[in-house]
Amino acid sequence: MPVVHRYDSPERFVAGTVGAPGQRTFFLQARDGARLTSVALEKQQVSVLAERIDGLLDELLKAEGGAAVVPAVTPTAMEDVAPLDQPIEEEFRAGTMTLAWDGEHNRIVIEVFALDDSDDGADEEALVAMGEEPTADEVLVVSLTPAAARAFCTRAQAVVAAGRPSCQFCGGPMDPDGHLCPRANGFRRR
Repeated sequence: MPVVHRYDSPERFVAGTVGAPGQRTFFLQARDGARLTSVALEKQQVSVLAERIDGLLDELLKAEGGAAVVPAVTPTAMEDVAPLDQPIEEEFRAGTMTLAWDGEHNRIVIEVFALDDSDDGADEEALVAMGEEPTADEVLVVSLTPAAARAFCTRAQAVVAAGRPSCQFCGGPMDPDGHLCPRANGFRRR
């Protein structure tokens, strides 16, 4: 039986980082009262999760014809720019993630399954494609209102974009002392 960290409408659900650009560790963090769960994940996972949630909310907004249940943008009162809550203790590293709409409660449901080091994840991708649930030792389940989900997306996109600046020639990340740019035949760009 897996350990399930369940948050139904948490006080806070955010993506954040620890460390300097280029060496950041990304986290999803859910807090409800004194209960705090932090899950480590990759930058790309944060980006894709925010993109998918935003897309799902946009589809719901179109389907409802602009009904007030799904806001078109993040409500100003829900914007969150505070740092991650302390202490940051990694519960697990994220592997497979699922996203669903709970129409009965008007909530976005996010499931984050712990990464299983024993396999490459191909089996879990096949299970998800067939509509079956992946299995893991630990799972984070978060249920968010549409407004809270929009706020999560806005912050997550800002966190991902706050990394190292991109090289104007090759698009790769630049360190403070420049980088070896393939478009400059290996010369260091600053």
